[in-house]
Amino acid sequence: MPVSEAEDRARVLAEYGVSRETAARLDIYVAQLRRWQRVKNLVGPATLDEVWTRHIADALQLLALAPEARSWLDLGSGAGIPGLVLAIAGAERSGLEVELVESNGRKCAFLTETARLCGAPARISNARIETLIAARSGVEIVCARALAPLAQLLAWTEPLLKSGTTGLFLKGRDVDAELTDAAREWRFTVDLLSSRTDSAARIARVTAPGT
Repeated sequence: MPVSEAEDRARVLAEYGVSRETAARLDIYVAQLRRWQRVKNLVGPATLDEVWTRHIADALQLLALAPEARSWLDLGSGAGIPGLVLAIAGAERSGLEVELVESNGRKCAFLTETARLCGAPARISNARIETLIAARSGVEIVCARALAPLAQLLAWTEPLLKSGTTGLFLKGRDVDAELTDAAREWRFTVDLLSSRTDSAARIARVTAPGT
């Protein structure tokens, strides 16, 4: 039986213990996503019917994996998943900041306006990843969703991982093949964590050897 958006929303908010204030900010994000989707294809159109489970919860599960982290870097932010959702949900955490890196100017406009409306502690960087990654040494968490194969993510984030940053990368059913490819070129420590939103998906928690 199809689940209504109200039921989908209620289930996600209850599962992740979202406060009333954060729920209101997430409602603004969802409304913005729907409005901008009409002019800029931010997410797969079919996934909007399950926006809370497919997108909001997918991001919230990362926040639960690093509850003490205050500095996050989200690569290829696109529609702000996971980065903007993390900033919205973490707005009540003192000192938290999420930097969203996105090369597409119109997507940056969406991120900037939505972050402002939500009062989210997000900084939007309209730039290519390779132009700024080395200057972000010291960030606690780097994350990405549906951006690139693991080998490419490691190529981008190697300077951060070597400095002690942890990578949290949302991956799909092809993650084992991506691990095999990445291992041919990179040395890293990875834990594959089960996704709470998709039984076939995994979260690759990556650190440099010895960290």
